[in-house]
Amino acid sequence: MFDLIISQAPRFFTGYTLVFILEAMGRTLLMTLIGCSVGALAGFAISVLRSTTGQWLAPLRLLATFYVEVFRRIPFLVILFIVMYASQGFGSTVSLSTIATLSVCLVATAFLSEIIRAGLESVPRQQLEAAQVMNFGFARTLFRVLLPQSWKVILPPAFAFMVMFIKDTSLASQMGVVELTFAGKVLMNRGYSPFLVYAVVLAAYFTLSYPLSRLGAYLENRLASPQRRKSVQRVRAHTGPAERELVGRPR
Repeated sequence: MFDLIISQAPRFFTGYTLVFILEAMGRTLLMTLIGCSVGALAGFAISVLRSTTGQWLAPLRLLATFYVEVFRRIPFLVILFIVMYASQGFGSTVSLSTIATLSVCLVATAFLSEIIRAGLESVPRQQLEAAQVMNFGFARTLFRVLLPQSWKVILPPAFAFMVMFIKDTSLASQMGVVELTFAGKVLMNRGYSPFLVYAVVLAAYFTLSYPLSRLGAYLENRLASPQRRKSVQRVRAHTGPAERELVGRPR
């Protein structure tokens, strides 16, 4: 096996292969960034809608809740094929990358809306009561009271979700999207050793996800309260590497 890898390495590590893998990495990252950005905006709108109390918005709140609960429980691969067949049913010619990105948007909206809603609900009730006493309207309460305090709770798990979805985009390879996993299949079909190909694919996924995971851990530690930061540091000082990873993981 190692003799085969050594013999294939000069042919594998060429400019063409490098460009092919970099393009696949870019497509993987682009799907994740677009999907999570759109999901964050749409999720914010849904979480704000679900926090309203007006009776005339009740049907919209029910529809938003139904959407979130359904799309958080459907496997991403199933959503990919639903979107693909739905686009074909309407007779539109949409690229596979667009279908995959739209699917990421749908799933990210559902999950990020829950993350944002949990962040908004983490603000103490007394803050909202004080805003009501000061005659703050809904928009002013949202942007002056809720968001300035809740974004510290929202950002760390949002970054963790983004890192998770960089890996989950590999499911798009099942429908022919040329992202990292599919690029590995193409290179393997050209006769290269699977160990060589997927070692490079693994390194590419690590290159994409590790900086984001470290940024999420930094934000969690930086934005945490002093009491939370000290407690995490004390626990990490008395645990092993595996336990430290669990302690520092965004919730």
